[in-house]
Amino acid sequence: MIRLEVATARRSELIDITPRLRKAAMAAGTQEGICLVFCPHTTAGLTVNEGADPSVAEDMLEALERLVPRDGGWRHREGNAAAHIKASLLGSSVQVLVRDGDLVLGRWQAVLLCEFDGPRRREVWVRFAG
Repeated sequence: MIRLEVATARRSELIDITPRLRKAAMAAGTQEGICLVFCPHTTAGLTVNEGADPSVAEDMLEALERLVPRDGGWRHREGNAAAHIKASLLGSSVQVLVRDGDLVLGRWQAVLLCEFDGPRRREVWVRFAG
C-alpha cells in the first residue's frame, strides 16, 4: 500500500491528485489492473470528475454547500456536521483501471480529493492490483 500525504489550504476545496497517482502507478510497476484509492477521513472524500476547468470544482463545492449548508442547524457539537455529510455523499474511495502502467481516465477526468473541513493534512491510501 502507498500512502500519499495531501496538504489542504481551505475549508472546502477539490484537489487534483491524478499526477501523484500516475507517478505511484509507474513506481508500482502494475501494467494491467486496478488502482484503488481510499481516503481514511470522515470529513473528506474522493471523486472522479473534470480536472481541466477549475470552475467545475467551484460549481461542485457551491452545489454541495447549497445542499448541505455549514450552518444547517446540525446537532454534531464539533461544528463540522456538514463536512461529514458531504464526505458521505461523495464517498471514501474510487477505483480506476490501469493499462500499460498508467491510469485509464477519460479525456477530462481527474481523481479529486474533496476537502470539507480544512485546512488539514490528509492521507490517501493507494493499492494497485493486477
